[in-house]
Amino acid sequence: MYVKIKRLIDVSLSFCALAVLWPYILLLAVMIKKDSKGPVFFKQKRVGLHKEHFYILKFRTMRSDTPKDMPTHMLQDPEAFITKSGKFLRRTSLDELPQIINILKGDMSIIGPRPALWNQYDLIEERDKYGANDVPPGLTGWAQINGRDELPIDIKAGLDGEYVKRMGLLMDIRCFLGTINSVLKSDGVVEGKTKDLEIEEEITSNSEETR
Repeated sequence: MYVKIKRLIDVSLSFCALAVLWPYILLLAVMIKKDSKGPVFFKQKRVGLHKEHFYILKFRTMRSDTPKDMPTHMLQDPEAFITKSGKFLRRTSLDELPQIINILKGDMSIIGPRPALWNQYDLIEERDKYGANDVPPGLTGWAQINGRDELPIDIKAGLDGEYVKRMGLLMDIRCFLGTINSVLKSDGVVEGKTKDLEIEEEITSNSEETR
């Protein structure tokens, strides 16, 4: 029953958020275009409900002249390719705002396990143990307010499993309020393995979009 209520909440809140935030989204889009050449958005292949793939939307945070098809570990300084606006967007998590569209489409929920990259096979396999691949992925979730990128795979999957067991209105409210606190303090935002995977995917996305 809560799954249906959860979907109604997702649609209602994301529609209201889009109605209120569209001027700011437009402002961020202008900022990105003025800061560097290239598209405003980019897409990443992610793992959704029941391990079906979908394309998540984000604001572009890297330069369009980032070396094409080059793995992150081969770049001398990956952070040097992040734009000025990109650093701000990543630090504040505003690069995730376009995912409101994913929520409206039904690809994602507001609260749930953060969707894994399509090639994070170890995380996907670990989540299978907890049934975390069988609930809608979220914009934010229990793992995000308990360590975010700093968490090892097994701990992150375990927290996702804990969310699945406790999924309900009170748990979602707790995750939502915790996310606001984490964003304000920039808790757990590191350029570690998780971020390297995201940067590498963005490099590939930028390459495809600029060909």
